[in-house]
Amino acid sequence: MTSFKDLGINDTLLKGIAELGFTQPTPVQEKVIPLMLKERVDLVSLAQTGTGKTAAFGIPLIHWASPSKRHTQGLVLCPTRELCIQVAKDLAGLSKFIPKLSILPVYGGTRIDQQINKLRKGVQIVVATPGRLKDLLKRKAIDLSHINTVVFDEADEMLQMGFKDDLTEILSHTPEKKNTLLFSATMPKEVAMIAKKYMRNPVELTIGTKNSGAENVRHEYYLIHPRNRYPALKRIVDNNPGIYSIIFCRTRRETHEVANKLIQDGYNADSLHGDLSQAQRDQVMGRFRCKNIQILVATDVAARGLDVTDLSHVINYNLPDEPAAYTHRSGRTGRAGRKGTSIVILAGNEQYKLKLIEKKINKQFIQCLVPTGPQICSKQLINLLDEVTNACVNEEQISPLYDEISAKLDHLDRDDLIKRFLSLEFNRFLEYYKNAPDLNASDLPHGRTGRNRTKKDAFRDSHPRQKYTTFSLNVGRRQGIIPQGLIGKINEIENVGRIKIGRIDILRNSATLEVDSRYTSQVLNAFQQAEINGKTVSIEVAKAVPAAKRYKGKRKANFQRKERR
Repeated sequence: MTSFKDLGINDTLLKGIAELGFTQPTPVQEKVIPLMLKERVDLVSLAQTGTGKTAAFGIPLIHWASPSKRHTQGLVLCPTRELCIQVAKDLAGLSKFIPKLSILPVYGGTRIDQQINKLRKGVQIVVATPGRLKDLLKRKAIDLSHINTVVFDEADEMLQMGFKDDLTEILSHTPEKKNTLLFSATMPKEVAMIAKKYMRNPVELTIGTKNSGAENVRHEYYLIHPRNRYPALKRIVDNNPGIYSIIFCRTRRETHEVANKLIQDGYNADSLHGDLSQAQRDQVMGRFRCKNIQILVATDVAARGLDVTDLSHVINYNLPDEPAAYTHRSGRTGRAGRKGTSIVILAGNEQYKLKLIEKKINKQFIQCLVPTGPQICSKQLINLLDEVTNACVNEEQISPLYDEISAKLDHLDRDDLIKRFLSLEFNRFLEYYKNAPDLNASDLPHGRTGRNRTKKDAFRDSHPRQKYTTFSLNVGRRQGIIPQGLIGKINEIENVGRIKIGRIDILRNSATLEVDSRYTSQVLNAFQQAEINGKTVSIEVAKAVPAAKRYKGKRKANFQRKERR
């Protein structure tokens, strides 16, 4: 078993490594550190987020730095403020026992004059975001002419964020003779071009498979109808008690909406997106890191550079547009040797994207079924009982109150006490998931998963054999109608079990609802004389419209548009 001492690291640095609690090098550290300490070469290292890359380049960087020289000798470029701060903190920890070695993070969103004052006093290693470093260069507040090592950390992220021109300008201020180290999770063509343009015969080290996903991350997907995306998310969260997760959304608006729904439903959640000020962003991240926030809903851009090591799950509310972005998302979990799970909530028409990602990361997704109400209730119950069983009892604190409490509960026997305890703690789940519908897109034949389904299977999913009756209601959006309200009303029908619900369309002043035809009379009775927001509901079975007549107008309109062209 390899130790850090076997890598040729000096005793002073080994003391700092031990202080941080590191006992054994990770694969990327085991390959990079001895190579860089032995001979100063240009290096391209491809490894997933959370595999110990910071120490891999940080230890050689600190080893080469000379505290007796005041000028800046090492430069680390990071895509985001959060990563910049984290890298600087890690390097400071590694160099704790090296006297007079100064490491400074420089980034936007804070006073530049304070950073300039610290640079004037002498800094050996600078960790910077490209934007703030450009500002310092324009003010001639930093001198990069003595740089002997430049590190690109998360190079693919920097290029995706549009920093290519900034990197070119920054490198023009550095000496031609220097070492360049490039660390990246993926190797898109833009990163390859940077390596070709700015590096001399670089050594390429790949940890795992190029562009692949992290080894200790399980990749799952849930096949759902698009309208059930949020209810499916809620069930996935409820089925994982103690979840600590980032949920990735495609847009700022969606991020805000999903976070608000989770908060309204009683979860410790918040959102992270580009509309937040730096102070708001810092506040959200501070609460998330100390786990006051259990679920963080974020866009790809907002989540770049986040360094949280113990996420249990990453949930893709929507798949990213670029397959490479999935690698970064999933790399947020399963870090520092821990296991993690990356989940995709997938609509049927998005399955081709999943195949592209599988090919990109060289991993196969496991199809899972959206858990049912009884399954979730059972999981939550077991978790609650585990918490009660494992609770630490402080006899000294409880003793003065025990006799009074015991007398208060004396009239209850064991079974009655258990039932009341469960009812008090568990009613929310039992009530919410009573008669909960199946959210899976379809009941797939045994052994047939989304990746090998035929066109015939897809047709069956979109044209189910289930017979539905369509109902018309005289209430719509203006009266505050939402799908959940209609579903809840149907779930209240007694003595019928689970009723299957089809399509729901809510218009301005009306709505249509498809329900299993076997329960037509029960649905009519349930809604008769019901009041919604002060308006009496009128419901009737909608008249069927022949398909030919239904599409006749659309065909005519399309024909007229073509004629006008």
